[in-house]
Amino acid sequence: MEAKKPRKLPYGMSNFETLITSNYVYVDKTRFVEYIENESNRNLFFTRPRKFGKSLFLNMLSHYYDFGMADKFERLFGDLYIGKHPTPNKNNYVVLDLDFSGLDTTSEERFRESFAGRIEGAVSNCFLSHRDIIPNAETVSDELDRANGRIGIAALNLVFSLAKKNDKKVFIIIDEYDHFANDIIATGEGDGDEYYRKMVGANSIVRDFYETLKINSKTVIERILIVGITPIMLDDMTSGFNISNNISLDPTYNEILGFTHEEVEYLIREANIDPSWINIDLKKLYNGYLFHSRGENPVYNPSMMLYIFNQILKFKNENKDLIDENLKMDYGRISMLFRREENRQQLMDIVNNGSIRGEVIPKFSLNELTESSRFVSLLFYFGLLTIDNTTPKPMLTIPNYSIKMVYLEYISKLTRDRNEKIREDFSILSGATYDLAFDGKAQQFIEYISTVFVSKLSDRDLRQFDEKYLKIILLTNLFYGKYFIPISEMEVSEGVTDIYLMRSGIFRDMPYEWVWEIKYVKQKDAGKATVIEAKKQQSREQLAKYRASHLFRDRTDVRYLSVIFIGKKKVEIEEI
Repeated sequence: MEAKKPRKLPYGMSNFETLITSNYVYVDKTRFVEYIENESNRNLFFTRPRKFGKSLFLNMLSHYYDFGMADKFERLFGDLYIGKHPTPNKNNYVVLDLDFSGLDTTSEERFRESFAGRIEGAVSNCFLSHRDIIPNAETVSDELDRANGRIGIAALNLVFSLAKKNDKKVFIIIDEYDHFANDIIATGEGDGDEYYRKMVGANSIVRDFYETLKINSKTVIERILIVGITPIMLDDMTSGFNISNNISLDPTYNEILGFTHEEVEYLIREANIDPSWINIDLKKLYNGYLFHSRGENPVYNPSMMLYIFNQILKFKNENKDLIDENLKMDYGRISMLFRREENRQQLMDIVNNGSIRGEVIPKFSLNELTESSRFVSLLFYFGLLTIDNTTPKPMLTIPNYSIKMVYLEYISKLTRDRNEKIREDFSILSGATYDLAFDGKAQQFIEYISTVFVSKLSDRDLRQFDEKYLKIILLTNLFYGKYFIPISEMEVSEGVTDIYLMRSGIFRDMPYEWVWEIKYVKQKDAGKATVIEAKKQQSREQLAKYRASHLFRDRTDVRYLSVIFIGKKKVEIEEI
């Protein structure tokens, strides 16, 4: 019997038809079409973090509902859930797909032209996709392509007339509805906020657009689906578009995007990935997203999984990069959120504790981001926090270790931004991390941290400096070289380790793992020998307990290090 041909992994793909017809793996999410269609409100809104499969899902809906795609239905959906259980409205609409990503926000005028041009382009594409039933479709499309923002919202009437001519209703699908608003977040406060108000305020093109949809939903528009990353514009659009139901936090849709554990196993089988090549903990690195406390299954970020599986197929068991750089939200885009000391402290608390108390707010405005609860909610919508359903208290937690690494990178950049004297020498850091991993020598690494970071901290940072802050600095730099997966606050039977340096899986021949205990003696006590000795003794006792725990008692490859930072200038280490 001939072996089944492996299917390709659709990393970065959002074209449903190409994916289905070109031997790519498709994780079937079409069962959610039934739920969407059965919602009493036909105007829906939902959010998910970046790179979570939103565009592909919307493209699938477009192919399913557009009447111009009826002749392709069996080929595209025949093997999927919805092909076997079609709903009453399959291929029943004129679908208008709008994508508001990448708009020009450099000035108000350019934004208006860009926004209007995007509408014209969507209408043009709608006409071309129905050219078989529209005699002058290509002529209309050419005219729209040359309009350069002059027609704008008025172009919508062409789609409405097309629907009426064919006795159809319109389904409006909007992707990246908030993309330009997220761009403006990066500009900071002041002018950026005023600029945003002009874009979405009364008489703006954005407000006019949504008011046009609202008006026509009484006649020719039957369904509207709006998708984005944050609900940040939802509150500001209320007077122009207050007819949608927000399903973002509905437990029914917890798994509408993202991969469950079973779906990840399906990907592995279909792509013919040898399990022996997977030398990393997929669950710890990529799983953990919940969008309601009653969600049945946590989900993996789909782009993360497709990326790492492509890495595994390419490099087998020597995969090099655990995190896709494309998944990281550019630090520059969100750094303004950390300017407030309260937000910065919350960021540090999240990294130190792995979680923070709080609930997700369904919608909020741009001018409310300075409020603590809004800031934490924004981190949730960005995918940097998720709902913790293991406690009765309302808690948000870091979803997985990949996101923990992203946090540490943010904090490293934030520390450098606030302390201009910090000048990293990556050639020294590279050698120091290699010595730590392969030669069992920690002195150079610890001295590097003391000299390059701790001694250069500003008085402002030093006032709040403690052992937790030290751990963050250490963890941030321990990622360099990718030798270790540094784990903070790991529970063992005899307590909680400060830092456990676990082999990353990339370097299987690396001889050592480490358990570190970190202590800090404040500058005012730097000359007190009794204080320093007490810290050393505490460290020795804790490391002895960890060594005797069930996780480490029979291990000969684990080394134990006490690290005592004394003020800004001195550090003492002792291997136990």
